[in-house]
Amino acid sequence: MGGVRAEDEVVGLCRDLIRIDTRNAGDNSGPGERVAAEYVAEKLGEVGVEARVLESSSKRANVVARVEGVDPSRDALVLHGHLDVVPFDAGDWKLHPLSGEVADGCVWGRGAVDMKDMDAMILAVMRQRLSEGRRPPRDVVLVFTADEEAGGEYGAQWLAREHRDVFEGCTEAIGEVGGFSVSVEEGRRLYLIEAAEKGIAWMRLTATGRAGHGSMLNGDNAVTELAEAVGRIGRYEWPVRVTPTVRAFFKDAFDIEIDAVDAEAAVGRLGPLARMVGATLRNTANPTMLAAGYKANVIPQVATGHVDGRFLPGYEEEFFSTIDELLGPNVTREFLYHDVAVETSFEGNLVRAMADALRAEDPEARPVPYTLSGGTDLKAFSRLGIRGFGFAPLRLPADLDFSGMFHGVDERVPVDSLRFGVRVLDRFLDDC
Repeated sequence: MGGVRAEDEVVGLCRDLIRIDTRNAGDNSGPGERVAAEYVAEKLGEVGVEARVLESSSKRANVVARVEGVDPSRDALVLHGHLDVVPFDAGDWKLHPLSGEVADGCVWGRGAVDMKDMDAMILAVMRQRLSEGRRPPRDVVLVFTADEEAGGEYGAQWLAREHRDVFEGCTEAIGEVGGFSVSVEEGRRLYLIEAAEKGIAWMRLTATGRAGHGSMLNGDNAVTELAEAVGRIGRYEWPVRVTPTVRAFFKDAFDIEIDAVDAEAAVGRLGPLARMVGATLRNTANPTMLAAGYKANVIPQVATGHVDGRFLPGYEEEFFSTIDELLGPNVTREFLYHDVAVETSFEGNLVRAMADALRAEDPEARPVPYTLSGGTDLKAFSRLGIRGFGFAPLRLPADLDFSGMFHGVDERVPVDSLRFGVRVLDRFLDDC
């Protein structure tokens, strides 16, 4: 086959992937990832990569492949992205979320930033390198997963449990959410590389009382008990906790040392980034759903509520002891979903390779570590002893609210950013 040039085809790959409907509502009812997985496997096959499509359930498909490096005796690197996307209401969008249309210098559609852009960059870079006979310095394991948007039970979690052989010899990983630029004060252009993630605790709360007629006195009302517990949780002011990654972020980004007293003031310097970084200063617990009763004049026996909890690395025990105190003795909790917090140091050869690749394409780049307030497939891979980072490199316009487009309306990624990303990834793979 003829040579493949990543910068020329990354936009087309991104558009193709966006046009494949992989919506994931979290109940295993959607179209699944099978069509997208077959597309990825075909594109890898065209450059001689033997990719396997592994289906965890009907249409819930993952793609795995190992690209042999120059020195396969070295520890391997995982390069991963997910194929599913969150749902959307097309009526809210300027352009249809499955159009993959190019307009105003951007590729539009659901997944343009989360994360079919990175899927396309991985494909484009690997296709060019292999068509030119350029192998990475060590084995690279490509993993395109299902179900990341619902916790990875059909994707990364399943692969880590049922297909551990895929990750044989793997010690490091690169995936979402990081490597993108943010312009802050004094013209500084930061590139945020994810080095930590908060843990997740989605909980169902249950209060049980005495059912009865709504006109009667009732000192054992489940609705009242639940409402008071939810109110305590929702209004609780969690203390600021400065983790190593947050401390390193401010040191590397602004040359300042922070502690719990001045951390919030420091976040105020970040502009649109304040929302993203501010959520990593403390644990959070937000009530999200309530349910009780079936008639206005009947006191129900049971009332339930849902809470989205996120805890910082190193503070899981504190989080749950506080939650249990806020719940009180008459409300119980159970997990809807629970996963670990992860954190790694921002040092070593892999960090240097990421930073060098960014600076080679943008001499003004300032790579800095940060903590993600959400979660990624890295949680599953961390259980296999794999150290990971969020590194999907994009140089972005200063006025683009990139973080606001994750799961948002009018999701889009600049064409120039995609082309920048493949150049950075290519350099990174030369030195990984």
